[in-house]
Amino acid sequence: MSREPLLRVLLGLLSLVVVGLDQTSKAIVIRHLAPHTSIPVLPGLFSLTFVTNRGALFGFLHDLPDPYRAVLFTVMPALAVMLVVLFQYRTAVTEHATQVGLALILGGALGNLADRIRLGHVIDFLDVFVGSHHWPAFNVADSSICIGVGLLLIDLLARSRREPSPAPPEV
Repeated sequence: MSREPLLRVLLGLLSLVVVGLDQTSKAIVIRHLAPHTSIPVLPGLFSLTFVTNRGALFGFLHDLPDPYRAVLFTVMPALAVMLVVLFQYRTAVTEHATQVGLALILGGALGNLADRIRLGHVIDFLDVFVGSHHWPAFNVADSSICIGVGLLLIDLLARSRREPSPAPPEV
């Protein structure tokens, strides 16, 4: 009996756990913080800061006018979700790092897409900084996407070291 269906279900559950953690954490932030307020967690390093992001990753293109912004940041993530699902099914389930990376990316993309559809923007609240130097605020979905991409890159580098380079063509 093949374990493939069970592994695919587990990967789907991983994506759903990411969506659940992302949406739950955002609901808690909305309930307990006013927009643009901050709670220091590790003074000088980390705070919970409620901000909204109308742009892409780290606010990129946030000032793009509607309806272009709304269409771009709803249609593109929806297409990305479809591509990730396609990659998942075209990749052997035994390629664990790739599959986990794709599941994390899928969960993060779905979490942020849910915000865009429901609110018209994404809720960010994880604020990392050193002194006055801030990393742009982010959320659980963003973290999941970054970890997933990191896994894909590590897997790609590991594969390139394991697999011999193709022989150059003879002339």
